[in-house]
Amino acid sequence: MNTTAEIQCDALVGPTHNYAGVAWGNLASMKHGQQTANPQLAALQGLAKMELVAGLGITQLVLPPHERPDLGLLRRLGFCGSDAQVIRRAMRHAPPLAAAWSAAAMWAANAASVSPSADCADGRIHFTPANLIGQLHRSIEAATTARILRTIFSAPQFFVHHDPLPPVPALGDEGAANQLRLVPPGGRRGLELFIYGIDTAAHADSGGRPGHRFPARQTAAASAAVARNHGLHSRAVGFIRQNPVAIDAGVFHNDVISLSQDNVLICHEHAFAAGAVEDIRQRYRTLFRAEPVVHIVPARRFSLADAVDTYLFNSQLLTLPDGRRLWLAPEECQRHRRAMAVLQSLQDQGTFSRLEFINVRQSMHNGGGPACLRLRVPVTPAELAAVHRGVMLTPALARRLRQWIKRHYRDRLSPRDLADPRLITESRAALDELTKILHLPKLYDFQRRHGIATLPG
Repeated sequence: MNTTAEIQCDALVGPTHNYAGVAWGNLASMKHGQQTANPQLAALQGLAKMELVAGLGITQLVLPPHERPDLGLLRRLGFCGSDAQVIRRAMRHAPPLAAAWSAAAMWAANAASVSPSADCADGRIHFTPANLIGQLHRSIEAATTARILRTIFSAPQFFVHHDPLPPVPALGDEGAANQLRLVPPGGRRGLELFIYGIDTAAHADSGGRPGHRFPARQTAAASAAVARNHGLHSRAVGFIRQNPVAIDAGVFHNDVISLSQDNVLICHEHAFAAGAVEDIRQRYRTLFRAEPVVHIVPARRFSLADAVDTYLFNSQLLTLPDGRRLWLAPEECQRHRRAMAVLQSLQDQGTFSRLEFINVRQSMHNGGGPACLRLRVPVTPAELAAVHRGVMLTPALARRLRQWIKRHYRDRLSPRDLADPRLITESRAALDELTKILHLPKLYDFQRRHGIATLPG
């Protein structure tokens, strides 16, 4: 009997959610750069998705945002003076260092790689926070992410926390957005698939792929290091290369072009390098003496551009408590004829029995769909009981969070508004109250230093 359930861990959108367009290779982020965002609406949309999932009987956790702007980053880059002076000087820089204000930690799929206890040699759940070195605005997340995960999953008899991999290009790690897992019906042990964009050992350069449009972010060496640290058996691990054509089409993470749930793998025809799908099938057969359910969406029916425009593959495929599956797709799919045709075909084949659409447009405009917003953690009942209770979403907590968002978040924020020194005071007040709402200790540097202070002009 399968006694494992899957926790969904969504990060709250932070008060500085903005469209600065700093994510090179993320077409939605680049397209909407310099537009005005609505942080309040973004946070409410993310919370509504969490409520929908929790209402299905699935355990839903709330991860707090990171403190932004990151004044430590700005000071390390040579901006000095009072907090207000640092902010103003950084925003006068050409180009402005908007990376310090990024709320990209909202996309919890990049928070870490996670291996369930059934897969690990020591029988514990392993976490490795992603170093995210491929982009400046994301590279500043690892330390806070590690602190949050260690606080929520704190029981050492159940949870193991590794340090992020060293922040060097050869070990670029983007977390669970480049990780798939297949499990046979009724099973606990899974086949973990690590998807990488470049094998730096095979290239003289240490960054992306020379001569291509966009850089690859996940390296083979990083994936292998995570698998070793987690104590995964070599027979239960596969390392699969992304198709460079997909990366250049705007597929910066694998979860934009494929997804898995239970024993089901769904991917675009051009998701992986040649021969990868057959390799996955063979590994699954060898490990479980069974066949996985694989659906390959052909490019003639649904192009790479369609996938990036709609984020169809960035849907959440959820297994409900009664064993049925639900497909939670972004609303953009509902208005796209070819996306709807793919969904209808998958439903006709029994891949899922229920289809829902969710509005996360504020996130979508920055390049993150429903699956980007969550980290999956399979747990046993004993492991679930050891998780910090204060972050588990209930109707009462959802009401408090909705009131908190409306009280603290602005309803418009342009890149120019980032220079307002009041924004950090507002953000710190919000985060300080949030830690109390979620019954968390002091997570943020400002809390441990001096609490909340208004900024002098």
